[in-house]
Amino acid sequence: MKRVLRPLAVLTLGFTMVACENETPASPTSAASETFTATLSPASEVPPIANNEAGASGAATITFNLTKDNLGYIASASIDVTVNVTGFPNGTTLTGAHIHPGAPGANGGVFVSLGLSVGDVTFPSGSGSFTRAGIAVSVDQANAILANPSAFYFNIHTARNPDGVARGQLTPVQ
Repeated sequence: MKRVLRPLAVLTLGFTMVACENETPASPTSAASETFTATLSPASEVPPIANNEAGASGAATITFNLTKDNLGYIASASIDVTVNVTGFPNGTTLTGAHIHPGAPGANGGVFVSLGLSVGDVTFPSGSGSFTRAGIAVSVDQANAILANPSAFYFNIHTARNPDGVARGQLTPVQ
């Protein structure tokens, strides 16, 4: 009886070891990117802007830099953002730039901040651009935006319009 159990135990141990070899944890294996644009308009703010910054306009390009595990799930993410604007009064200074949750006509809280401080971005002639790269976003934030980008908007803020001066919904670049 002992001779039968011993080979059975060795066989069971062998199957267990083989099964465990296939259960390796997911590890980062590939890089990917997803790019979105947002057409920035004071008329899209809620409520629409009606002061001397109402003639401004712009565009934002937001690129998600993703590291995915061997199962294709996002393991880490960051964003690079480039914003171009025109039509602001000379000397306009941005006080913030963010991604917010919200459909057109609805406001939402800050979801991802670009971390601008007052004075970081000024447009002496009322037009210009700026770029922020390597902004860390959580896996949950990345997954939420990538799953439904049109449910998020990007906007910029000024001292004259602290709740937002120009905004646009995120649209995937094809």
